[in-house]
Amino acid sequence: MYAPWPELTAEQVLRTFRNDAPYLFLGAAFVAVGLIAAAFSLIRRKPDAVLNYFALFSVFYGLRLWIQATLLGLAMQGSVFYPRLASGINYIVPIPAFLFFNAAGLLHRQGKIVGYVLGIILGTLAVMTFAFGPSPKYLLINNAVVIVALLAMVVPSFGGGAGNRDFQMIRRGLLIFVAFALFDNVSGPFWRGPRIEPYGFVAFLAALGYVAARQTLEREQQLNDIRKELEVARRIQLSILPGKFPDSASFRVAARYVPMTSVAGDFYDFIVADERQAGLLIADVSGHGVPAALIASMVKLAANAQRASAADPSGLLSGMNAALFGNTQNQFVTAAYVHLDSEAGELRYSAAGHPPMLLLREGEVRQVEENGLMLAAFDFATYSTAAQRLEAGDRLLLYTDGIVEAANRSGEFFGQEALGALLCQTSGVAPTDAADRIISAVEQWAVSQDDDLTVLVCDYVGAA
Repeated sequence: MYAPWPELTAEQVLRTFRNDAPYLFLGAAFVAVGLIAAAFSLIRRKPDAVLNYFALFSVFYGLRLWIQATLLGLAMQGSVFYPRLASGINYIVPIPAFLFFNAAGLLHRQGKIVGYVLGIILGTLAVMTFAFGPSPKYLLINNAVVIVALLAMVVPSFGGGAGNRDFQMIRRGLLIFVAFALFDNVSGPFWRGPRIEPYGFVAFLAALGYVAARQTLEREQQLNDIRKELEVARRIQLSILPGKFPDSASFRVAARYVPMTSVAGDFYDFIVADERQAGLLIADVSGHGVPAALIASMVKLAANAQRASAADPSGLLSGMNAALFGNTQNQFVTAAYVHLDSEAGELRYSAAGHPPMLLLREGEVRQVEENGLMLAAFDFATYSTAAQRLEAGDRLLLYTDGIVEAANRSGEFFGQEALGALLCQTSGVAPTDAADRIISAVEQWAVSQDDDLTVLVCDYVGAA
């Protein structure tokens, strides 16, 4: 039990509040800064020890200013627990401070050893204070421990970091904080004036804030530069993709390419395109982003070098594999190639670890599959060609695995069956509309785009 406000006049309360006001304001500010730091740590993918320890340090420091305020002491007169809390928090605050400085790399090896020992001493003092009550001896021990810890932390900081302006700024703020803290701890038994350590902590926070703001602006500039470079890379990558399939009396071809990021690893090309022939290549590089895009440009070069084998799908893939093997930094490529010959009325198909081609004929969808090993994985890989007759009205669909492996909220893949049914539903529309519908259906199905999406739709009208 306690008796609040024993015979205090309004003027005394107001005067006490005015004396406490700076510390109450600083305490609230420090707690707010700590909570913001904790929130930043929570929203990061990986918890940040520096932010977590800083949040604890700042929150405890701010709470101490509130708990030790004269105004609260007057209100809690008679309480048994309050004196223990007001004294015990002195021993708790330095512990997260040491952990923060250690995680931030501001302690040398000797400082770490000293810090661990002193942390054990302070923890013991806190437990004894909460259990048995405050003692002037504990405060003297605390002052000595804090002084030793501050000196062990500051003295080594004078060496090193001369070329790092962030380190220099943090060191200046730290030195101000340590100087003020040393003054309060050394003069504590003799000085009855206001504490100045909280103002030193303000200087330290200001130094940290400056460094954080400068690094944020620097990272923002770096991100802007990266975005510009990615935009250039995106335009370059789009330039390696073929334009519209040439007008042909025998074939109608539409392509759709939706990268997951600015640049991607999917690729397609028209190896041959004229009135009599169409050679359609589609490829998918493992991985995503810039590395996959670079390999995709190599796939184009490898394919261009094999144009003489346009009528021989297995030979074309074998030549591409020989050109890519050993040059892709352990990234692999799946590919499929179909050659259509209107004069011979034949399609010839070969693939390298790629999803099967779909053939829509007279309302029925069938799979065309003739797979060998992935490109660039094995130098001994061989490929074979599957030949089928080509009939007027046939529609062919080549696609990458991002189409069939698009997942909904339940984790279910779009799948081959749904893709085949969708291909049937598009039988009455032009290839361009069919390609748009397939991409749209996949995007509506998927909760997010986790892979590149590419489709090639080809209609065989008949011999010219």
